[in-house]
Amino acid sequence: MPDAAVADARTYSPGLAGVLAGETDIALVDGELGRLLYRGYPIIQVVQHGTFSQVCELLWTGDWKPRIPQPPAPLTAPVEAALRQLPAGTNAMDALRTAVSVWGADGRLAWPPTVEQARAVTAFAPTALAAFARIRQGLDPIDPDPSIEGLAEAFLHQLTGTRPTAADARALDAYFMVAAEHGFNASTFAALVIIATHSDLASAICGAIGALKGPWHGGAPAEVIDQLHQMGSADKAEAWIRDKLDHHERLMGFGHRVYRAYDPRAAALRTVAEQMGTNAAWLDMAVQVEDIALRLLKEYHPERALQTNVEFYTAAVLQGVGLPPDLFPATFALARHAGWTAHCIEYLKTDKLIRPDVRYTGPQERDLPAV
Repeated sequence: MPDAAVADARTYSPGLAGVLAGETDIALVDGELGRLLYRGYPIIQVVQHGTFSQVCELLWTGDWKPRIPQPPAPLTAPVEAALRQLPAGTNAMDALRTAVSVWGADGRLAWPPTVEQARAVTAFAPTALAAFARIRQGLDPIDPDPSIEGLAEAFLHQLTGTRPTAADARALDAYFMVAAEHGFNASTFAALVIIATHSDLASAICGAIGALKGPWHGGAPAEVIDQLHQMGSADKAEAWIRDKLDHHERLMGFGHRVYRAYDPRAAALRTVAEQMGTNAAWLDMAVQVEDIALRLLKEYHPERALQTNVEFYTAAVLQGVGLPPDLFPATFALARHAGWTAHCIEYLKTDKLIRPDVRYTGPQERDLPAV
Protein backbone atom coordinates (compact mmCIF):
# COMPACT_ATOMS: atom_id res chain seq x y z
CA MET A 1 0.00 0.00 0.00
CA PRO A 2 1.50 3.44 -0.90
CA ASP A 3 2.33 5.87 1.87
CA ALA A 4 -0.52 8.43 1.89
CA ALA A 5 1.73 11.27 3.10
CA VAL A 6 4.25 10.63 0.32
CA ALA A 7 1.53 10.29 -2.31
CA ASP A 8 -0.07 13.62 -1.32
CA ALA A 9 1.85 16.19 -3.37
CA ARG A 10 -0.27 19.19 -2.38
CA THR A 11 1.63 22.15 -0.97
CA TYR A 12 1.55 22.58 2.79
CA SER A 13 2.16 26.03 4.30
CA PRO A 14 2.61 26.07 8.11
CA GLY A 15 0.40 28.74 9.62
CA LEU A 16 -1.27 29.10 6.19
CA ALA A 17 1.44 31.65 5.33
CA GLY A 18 0.92 32.95 1.80
CA VAL A 19 -2.25 30.90 1.29
CA LEU A 20 -5.14 32.84 -0.26
CA ALA A 21 -8.13 32.04 1.92
CA GLY A 22 -10.57 34.57 0.54
CA GLU A 23 -11.23 37.82 -1.27
CA THR A 24 -12.24 41.13 0.31
CA ASP A 25 -13.27 44.64 -0.67
CA ILE A 26 -12.71 45.94 2.87
CA ALA A 27 -8.99 46.64 3.22
CA LEU A 28 -5.69 46.31 1.40
CA VAL A 29 -2.70 45.44 3.58
CA ASP A 30 0.37 46.07 1.42
CA GLY A 31 3.35 44.85 3.41
CA GLU A 32 5.99 45.52 0.79
CA LEU A 33 5.12 49.19 0.27
CA GLY A 34 3.85 49.85 3.78
CA ARG A 35 0.31 50.76 2.81
CA LEU A 36 -3.01 50.20 4.54
CA LEU A 37 -6.11 51.19 2.58
CA TYR A 38 -9.65 51.09 3.97
CA ARG A 39 -11.79 50.54 0.86
CA GLY A 40 -9.14 52.41 -1.12
CA TYR A 41 -8.57 55.28 1.33
CA PRO A 42 -5.03 55.54 2.85
CA ILE A 43 -5.01 55.14 6.63
CA ILE A 44 -3.05 58.38 7.04
CA GLN A 45 -5.85 60.36 5.35
CA VAL A 46 -8.51 58.47 7.27
CA VAL A 47 -6.91 59.37 10.61
CA GLN A 48 -6.28 62.97 9.60
CA HIS A 49 -9.79 63.70 8.38
CA GLY A 50 -12.10 61.07 9.81
CA THR A 51 -13.59 59.62 12.98
CA PHE A 52 -14.07 56.09 14.24
CA SER A 53 -17.79 56.30 13.51
CA GLN A 54 -17.03 57.13 9.87
CA VAL A 55 -14.54 54.26 9.69
CA CYS A 56 -17.10 51.82 11.06
CA GLU A 57 -19.72 52.84 8.52
CA LEU A 58 -17.11 52.71 5.74
CA LEU A 59 -16.10 49.17 6.68
CA TRP A 60 -19.69 48.00 7.10
CA THR A 61 -21.34 49.69 4.12
CA GLY A 62 -18.56 50.84 1.79
CA ASP A 63 -19.63 54.49 2.04
CA TRP A 64 -17.67 57.43 3.48
CA LYS A 65 -20.46 59.30 5.21
CA PRO A 66 -20.58 62.68 6.98
CA ARG A 67 -19.71 62.61 10.64
CA ILE A 68 -22.50 60.83 12.44
CA PRO A 69 -23.17 60.11 16.12
CA GLN A 70 -21.98 56.78 17.51
CA PRO A 71 -23.31 56.76 21.07
CA PRO A 72 -22.45 53.90 23.43
CA ALA A 73 -25.09 51.34 24.34
CA PRO A 74 -26.18 51.00 27.97
CA LEU A 75 -25.11 48.07 30.10
CA THR A 76 -27.76 45.36 30.30
CA ALA A 77 -28.73 43.81 33.64
CA PRO A 78 -27.64 40.25 32.68
CA VAL A 79 -24.20 41.49 31.59
CA GLU A 80 -23.69 43.54 34.74
CA ALA A 81 -24.68 40.55 36.86
CA ALA A 82 -22.22 38.33 34.99
CA LEU A 83 -19.38 40.85 35.35
CA ARG A 84 -19.99 41.11 39.10
CA GLN A 85 -19.68 37.33 39.43
CA LEU A 86 -16.25 37.12 37.80
CA PRO A 87 -13.39 36.08 40.10
CA ALA A 88 -10.97 38.69 41.37
CA GLY A 89 -8.04 39.10 39.02
CA THR A 90 -10.00 38.11 35.90
CA ASN A 91 -8.19 38.99 32.68
CA ALA A 92 -9.88 41.92 30.91
CA MET A 93 -10.09 39.91 27.68
CA ASP A 94 -11.92 37.14 29.51
CA ALA A 95 -14.31 39.70 30.96
CA LEU A 96 -15.01 41.23 27.55
CA ARG A 97 -15.54 37.80 26.00
CA THR A 98 -17.95 36.92 28.81
CA ALA A 99 -19.84 40.18 28.38
CA VAL A 100 -20.27 39.66 24.63
CA SER A 101 -21.40 36.08 25.20
CA VAL A 102 -24.05 37.10 27.72
CA TRP A 103 -25.10 40.04 25.54
CA GLY A 104 -25.51 37.71 22.57
CA ALA A 105 -27.51 35.17 24.57
CA ASP A 106 -29.76 37.91 25.94
CA GLY A 107 -30.30 39.40 22.49
CA ARG A 108 -30.84 36.05 20.77
CA LEU A 109 -29.00 37.15 17.64
CA ALA A 110 -30.08 35.39 14.49
CA TRP A 111 -28.04 34.44 11.43
CA PRO A 112 -27.17 36.10 9.06
CA PRO A 113 -25.10 38.95 10.54
CA THR A 114 -26.34 42.43 9.68
CA VAL A 115 -25.02 45.98 9.81
CA GLU A 116 -27.54 46.68 12.58
CA GLN A 117 -26.09 43.83 14.65
CA ALA A 118 -22.58 45.12 13.96
CA ARG A 119 -23.50 48.62 15.14
CA ALA A 120 -25.11 47.19 18.27
CA VAL A 121 -22.21 45.01 19.43
CA THR A 122 -19.62 47.67 18.59
CA ALA A 123 -21.54 50.23 20.67
CA PHE A 124 -22.05 47.80 23.55
CA ALA A 125 -18.48 46.53 23.98
CA PRO A 126 -16.87 49.76 25.32
CA THR A 127 -19.59 50.12 27.96
CA ALA A 128 -19.04 46.53 29.07
CA LEU A 129 -15.26 46.87 29.33
CA ALA A 130 -15.52 50.15 31.24
CA ALA A 131 -18.03 48.54 33.61
CA PHE A 132 -15.67 45.64 34.29
CA ALA A 133 -12.77 48.02 34.94
CA ARG A 134 -14.83 49.88 37.55
CA ILE A 135 -16.39 46.81 39.17
CA ARG A 136 -12.96 45.29 39.81
CA GLN A 137 -12.07 48.51 41.67
CA GLY A 138 -15.17 48.24 43.84
CA LEU A 139 -16.93 51.03 41.90
CA ASP A 140 -20.30 51.08 40.17
CA PRO A 141 -20.54 51.27 36.37
CA ILE A 142 -21.28 54.65 34.83
CA ASP A 143 -24.24 55.08 32.50
CA PRO A 144 -23.53 56.52 29.06
CA ASP A 145 -23.69 60.32 28.83
CA PRO A 146 -26.22 61.09 26.06
CA SER A 147 -24.30 64.23 25.12
CA ILE A 148 -21.21 62.18 24.14
CA GLU A 149 -21.50 60.97 20.55
CA GLY A 150 -18.25 59.04 20.04
CA LEU A 151 -17.33 55.63 21.44
CA ALA A 152 -13.72 56.51 22.28
CA GLU A 153 -14.69 59.60 24.30
CA ALA A 154 -17.55 57.71 25.93
CA PHE A 155 -15.26 54.84 26.91
CA LEU A 156 -12.85 57.19 28.70
CA HIS A 157 -15.77 58.90 30.45
CA GLN A 158 -17.28 55.60 31.58
CA LEU A 159 -13.91 54.48 32.91
CA THR A 160 -13.29 57.54 35.07
CA GLY A 161 -16.53 59.46 35.47
CA THR A 162 -14.79 62.53 34.06
CA ARG A 163 -15.22 63.81 30.55
CA PRO A 164 -11.82 63.49 28.82
CA THR A 165 -9.96 66.37 27.24
CA ALA A 166 -10.51 66.92 23.54
CA ALA A 167 -6.90 65.85 22.90
CA ASP A 168 -7.29 62.56 24.76
CA ALA A 169 -10.63 61.80 23.09
CA ARG A 170 -9.13 62.54 19.68
CA ALA A 171 -6.06 60.40 20.39
CA LEU A 172 -8.07 57.34 21.42
CA ASP A 173 -10.45 57.85 18.50
CA ALA A 174 -7.41 57.84 16.17
CA TYR A 175 -6.19 54.63 17.77
CA PHE A 176 -9.61 53.06 17.26
CA MET A 177 -9.38 54.02 13.58
CA VAL A 178 -5.97 52.43 12.93
CA ALA A 179 -6.86 49.31 14.92
CA ALA A 180 -10.28 48.81 13.34
CA GLU A 181 -9.26 46.50 10.51
CA HIS A 182 -6.25 44.59 9.19
CA GLY A 183 -7.20 41.89 6.71
CA PHE A 184 -7.22 38.18 7.48
CA ASN A 185 -5.36 38.34 10.79
CA ALA A 186 -5.77 35.50 13.28
CA SER A 187 -8.77 36.90 15.14
CA THR A 188 -10.62 37.95 11.98
CA PHE A 189 -10.08 34.52 10.46
CA ALA A 190 -11.33 32.90 13.68
CA ALA A 191 -14.50 34.99 13.43
CA LEU A 192 -14.99 33.94 9.82
CA VAL A 193 -14.58 30.24 10.60
CA ILE A 194 -17.37 30.60 13.15
CA ILE A 195 -19.73 32.75 11.07
CA ALA A 196 -19.26 30.38 8.10
CA THR A 197 -20.98 27.65 10.11
CA HIS A 198 -24.09 29.90 10.22
CA SER A 199 -23.48 30.64 13.88
CA ASP A 200 -24.43 34.07 15.25
CA LEU A 201 -22.35 37.24 15.28
CA ALA A 202 -21.82 37.26 19.06
CA SER A 203 -20.30 33.76 18.89
CA ALA A 204 -17.99 34.90 16.10
CA ILE A 205 -16.87 37.92 18.17
CA CYS A 206 -16.25 35.70 21.20
CA GLY A 207 -14.01 33.49 19.09
CA ALA A 208 -12.18 36.53 17.75
CA ILE A 209 -11.60 37.87 21.27
CA GLY A 210 -10.21 34.49 22.26
CA ALA A 211 -7.73 34.63 19.38
CA LEU A 212 -6.77 38.23 20.14
CA LYS A 213 -6.10 37.33 23.77
CA GLY A 214 -3.03 35.36 22.68
CA PRO A 215 0.19 37.37 23.27
CA TRP A 216 1.38 36.73 19.71
CA HIS A 217 -1.60 38.71 18.43
CA GLY A 218 -2.92 41.34 20.84
CA GLY A 219 -0.61 41.76 23.81
CA ALA A 220 2.40 43.59 22.38
CA PRO A 221 1.58 47.22 23.38
CA ALA A 222 1.60 46.35 27.09
CA GLU A 223 4.94 44.60 26.57
CA VAL A 224 6.31 47.72 24.86
CA ILE A 225 5.47 49.71 28.00
CA ASP A 226 7.20 47.09 30.12
CA GLN A 227 10.29 47.20 27.90
CA LEU A 228 10.56 50.98 28.13
CA HIS A 229 10.16 50.89 31.90
CA GLN A 230 12.90 48.26 32.12
CA MET A 231 15.23 50.50 30.08
CA GLY A 232 14.48 53.43 32.36
CA SER A 233 15.99 56.06 30.10
CA ALA A 234 17.13 56.53 26.51
CA ASP A 235 20.83 56.48 27.46
CA LYS A 236 20.42 52.92 28.79
CA ALA A 237 18.44 51.71 25.78
CA GLU A 238 21.32 50.54 23.58
CA ALA A 239 22.83 48.26 26.21
CA TRP A 240 19.40 46.86 27.10
CA ILE A 241 18.47 46.18 23.46
CA ARG A 242 21.87 44.62 22.68
CA ASP A 243 21.43 42.25 25.59
CA LYS A 244 18.01 41.21 24.27
CA LEU A 245 19.30 40.67 20.74
CA ASP A 246 22.41 38.83 21.97
CA HIS A 247 20.10 36.38 23.73
CA HIS A 248 17.89 36.06 20.61
CA GLU A 249 14.87 37.50 22.43
CA ARG A 250 12.04 39.34 20.69
CA LEU A 251 11.99 43.13 20.70
CA MET A 252 8.35 44.15 21.05
CA GLY A 253 7.09 46.95 18.82
CA PHE A 254 9.32 46.03 15.87
CA GLY A 255 8.83 43.65 12.98
CA HIS A 256 5.55 42.39 11.55
CA ARG A 257 4.26 39.23 9.92
CA VAL A 258 3.15 41.26 6.89
CA TYR A 259 4.90 44.64 6.76
CA ARG A 260 8.43 44.87 5.36
CA ALA A 261 8.25 48.67 5.24
CA TYR A 262 7.41 51.09 8.07
CA ASP A 263 3.95 50.25 9.42
CA PRO A 264 1.64 53.06 8.17
CA ARG A 265 -0.44 52.74 11.34
CA ALA A 266 2.65 53.50 13.43
CA ALA A 267 3.28 56.61 11.34
CA ALA A 268 -0.29 57.80 11.89
CA LEU A 269 -0.19 57.17 15.64
CA ARG A 270 3.22 58.79 16.09
CA THR A 271 1.75 62.02 14.70
CA VAL A 272 -1.21 61.73 17.05
CA ALA A 273 1.03 60.99 20.05
CA GLU A 274 3.19 64.01 19.29
CA GLN A 275 0.10 66.22 19.36
CA MET A 276 -1.19 64.99 22.73
CA GLY A 277 1.10 67.10 24.91
CA THR A 278 0.38 64.98 28.01
CA ASN A 279 3.37 62.64 27.94
CA ALA A 280 6.13 64.68 26.29
CA ALA A 281 9.01 63.25 28.33
CA TRP A 282 7.89 59.66 27.86
CA LEU A 283 7.26 60.19 24.14
CA ASP A 284 10.67 61.82 23.70
CA MET A 285 12.24 58.71 25.21
CA ALA A 286 10.15 56.46 22.95
CA VAL A 287 11.28 58.33 19.82
CA GLN A 288 14.94 58.00 20.87
CA VAL A 289 14.50 54.30 21.66
CA GLU A 290 12.87 53.76 18.27
CA ASP A 291 15.88 55.23 16.47
CA ILE A 292 18.31 53.11 18.51
CA ALA A 293 16.27 49.94 18.03
CA LEU A 294 16.00 50.36 14.26
CA ARG A 295 19.77 50.90 13.99
CA LEU A 296 20.56 47.81 16.08
CA LEU A 297 18.02 45.61 14.31
CA LYS A 298 19.65 46.51 11.01
CA GLU A 299 23.05 45.68 12.51
CA TYR A 300 21.99 42.33 13.97
CA HIS A 301 19.60 41.28 11.20
CA PRO A 302 20.68 42.93 7.93
CA GLU A 303 18.88 40.18 6.03
CA ARG A 304 15.49 41.08 7.52
CA ALA A 305 13.35 44.18 7.04
CA LEU A 306 12.45 44.87 10.67
CA GLN A 307 10.62 48.17 11.04
CA THR A 308 8.53 49.86 13.71
CA ASN A 309 5.04 48.39 13.96
CA VAL A 310 1.78 49.81 15.25
CA GLU A 311 2.22 48.44 18.77
CA PHE A 312 5.13 50.76 19.52
CA TYR A 313 3.14 53.98 19.24
CA THR A 314 -0.05 52.31 20.43
CA ALA A 315 1.73 52.11 23.76
CA ALA A 316 2.39 55.86 23.68
CA VAL A 317 -1.22 56.75 22.90
CA LEU A 318 -2.87 54.35 25.35
CA GLN A 319 -0.53 55.32 28.16
CA GLY A 320 -1.05 58.97 27.27
CA VAL A 321 -4.84 58.75 27.72
CA GLY A 322 -4.39 57.05 31.08
CA LEU A 323 -5.30 53.43 30.37
CA PRO A 324 -3.66 50.80 32.57
CA PRO A 325 -1.55 48.37 30.50
CA ASP A 326 -3.70 45.37 31.40
CA LEU A 327 -6.58 47.02 29.50
CA PHE A 328 -4.52 47.52 26.31
CA PRO A 329 -5.45 44.21 24.58
CA ALA A 330 -9.13 44.56 25.42
CA THR A 331 -9.13 48.16 24.16
CA PHE A 332 -7.63 46.83 20.93
CA ALA A 333 -10.59 44.45 20.77
CA LEU A 334 -13.06 47.35 21.10
CA ALA A 335 -11.62 48.90 17.95
CA ARG A 336 -11.33 45.62 16.04
CA HIS A 337 -15.05 44.92 16.49
CA ALA A 338 -15.50 47.08 13.38
CA GLY A 339 -13.29 44.89 11.20
CA TRP A 340 -14.47 41.58 12.63
CA THR A 341 -18.11 42.40 12.00
CA ALA A 342 -17.43 43.88 8.56
CA HIS A 343 -15.73 40.67 7.43
CA CYS A 344 -18.53 38.54 8.86
CA ILE A 345 -21.08 40.56 6.87
CA GLU A 346 -18.94 40.42 3.72
CA TYR A 347 -18.62 36.63 4.04
CA LEU A 348 -22.29 36.30 3.21
CA LYS A 349 -21.28 36.71 -0.45
CA THR A 350 -19.19 33.52 -0.18
CA ASP A 351 -21.36 31.60 2.28
CA LYS A 352 -19.29 28.43 2.27
CA LEU A 353 -18.20 26.38 5.24
CA ILE A 354 -14.47 26.88 5.90
CA ARG A 355 -13.05 23.37 5.94
CA PRO A 356 -9.41 23.06 4.84
CA ASP A 357 -7.81 19.66 4.31
CA VAL A 358 -4.99 18.26 6.41
CA ARG A 359 -2.19 15.90 5.42
CA TYR A 360 -2.11 12.72 7.48
CA THR A 361 1.41 11.75 8.61
CA GLY A 362 0.61 8.94 11.04
CA PRO A 363 0.94 5.16 10.68
CA GLN A 364 -0.69 3.41 7.74
CA GLU A 365 -3.57 1.02 8.24
CA ARG A 366 -2.63 -1.81 10.62
CA ASP A 367 -4.14 -4.46 12.83
CA LEU A 368 -4.50 -4.08 16.58
CA PRO A 369 -1.86 -6.05 18.52
CA ALA A 370 -2.95 -9.33 20.01
CA VAL A 371 -3.84 -9.15 23.70
